Amino acid sequence: MKNPTIKIQKTELLSDNWYILNKVTFDYQKKDDSWITQKREVYDRGNGAAILLYNTQQKTVILTRQFRLPTYLNGNETGMMIEVCAGLLDADNPEQCIIRETEEETGYRITKVKKVMETYMSPGAVTEILYLFVGEYDESMKVSDGGGVAHEEENIDVMEMSFDEAYSMIESGKMQDAKTIMLLQYAKIHNLV
Repeated sequence: MKNPTIKIQKTELLSDNWYILNKVTFDYQKKDDSWITQKREVYDRGNGAAILLYNTQQKTVILTRQFRLPTYLNGNETGMMIEVCAGLLDADNPEQCIIRETEEETGYRITKVKKVMETYMSPGAVTEILYLFVGEYDESMKVSDGGGVAHEEENIDVMEMSFDEAYSMIESGKMQDAKTIMLLQYAKIHNLV
């Protein structure tokens, strides 16, 4: 940490039940050169990767649907979210991670991906950097039904739909996942499908 206007005073572990939740006390130098002390809770779940799988000939995309408790607790009546394939890096680099996650979650074995951006999805509270990819798929790459890994207790539905249908879900409000919206918009802007 090299910013001279920030001085970390104390980090307290609040929870390490699933990931790491710390309370950080720090001094922050304001524009008028005065200093203030602030306390923030910071959630560290590691970094992740996500991918939009697309088929240029069929004009389709592969998405997933799964239950997301935080959305359920905040107004999503079913808790189900439609998303691009994604996962935590663990010990992998972002490209290795997303190739592994793609096969686990969607059943497609891909070998070539393109990184299109890196983003902080919730920089006010979560440390995670999300590496976003796109990659082409076709039926010859399908090696299983996907659905996730049993030991991770994943219960993922794999959805193949037209790009136009997926993109229209943004405007209708059926698509609420930020990483998915960003990747669909990237695909639209760059005429991938």
